Order: sequence, then C-alpha cells, then structure tokens
Amino acid sequence: MVQVKIILNGKEIEKEIPSQITLYEYLKDQYISSIKAACHHGDCGLCTVIMDDKLVKSCLVLAVEASNSTITTLEGLNDDPVTTIVKRKFEQNHAVQCGYCTPAFILAAVTLLKSKQEKNEDLSHEEILESINGILCRCTGYKQIIDSMMEASLEVSQI
Repeated sequence: MVQVKIILNGKEIEKEIPSQITLYEYLKDQYISSIKAACHHGDCGLCTVIMDDKLVKSCLVLAVEASNSTITTLEGLNDDPVTTIVKRKFEQNHAVQCGYCTPAFILAAVTLLKSKQEKNEDLSHEEILESINGILCRCTGYKQIIDSMMEASLEVSQI
C-alpha cells in the first residue's frame, strides 16, 4: 500500500491504495464520470486527463506516479471560458454523437487552444490532428471534431 496525494479538479485528495492501481482506477474511485476506458492499454484515449498541464492516458499511468500532481478532468473545467467555447462548437458542428469519446476530445482541444492562446499563435490543421491523435471516435468521424476545434480557436483568440 502507498499513500497517493493529488490535486483533482482543484481539490486535494489523499488516499492509501495498492501500488499497482492506475490513475484511471484511482479517478473512477473518486466518482469522476467523464473519463472512460475501453481498452485499458492506451489505444483508445478515452481515459485522457490533464496531468500537470499535459494530456495523459490515465490507464497508462500508475496512481503513485501521479502523486503530488495536479489532475484536471472535464468536471474541473466547467467554469472555464475556453471550455465553454469548445463545448458550444462541438454541439453546433454535431461533433457529439454517443458522447463516449467527447470528454477526451474536449480536453485535447482545451489544452491545445490554451497553449496557442498563451503564445498568441494561430492554430494549424496539423496541430489539431496531432492533438487528437490516439483518441478514437467510432460515431462521428473526425471532420466535425476538427471543424469544431478550428472554429473554437477563432473565438478563443478574441478573448
């Protein structure tokens, strides 16, 4: 057993757990519903979270490796203006079908757009493709997701 302490969506959580527990399992135990897992091998990307400002697949990270890190899930971005824009664009472009993969795509979009906003840089199609590489969608295809991210980038650049 190991003691793991993280900041999850702005709230400090400390818990003793078995050392082999993944970050995904740790987060699901905290009733985080936005992360999903289909493969548990890092292939689908549905378990994507933001760990210390970087996207990670939580099924590939041991919870003990995440100790003393800041973890953000979609629940932690509810009041974020960039997230609000991204969500709206996803809805407008019908980039949401079943919704299973949507949280991971939104996290990827928000992370990329905030990075570009900080640097005051324009977003390229190639950067979008790179940011969503490894997140699988079986319903919409990727055109609507890419269009949503590109449209969101135009609006985010104005805030």
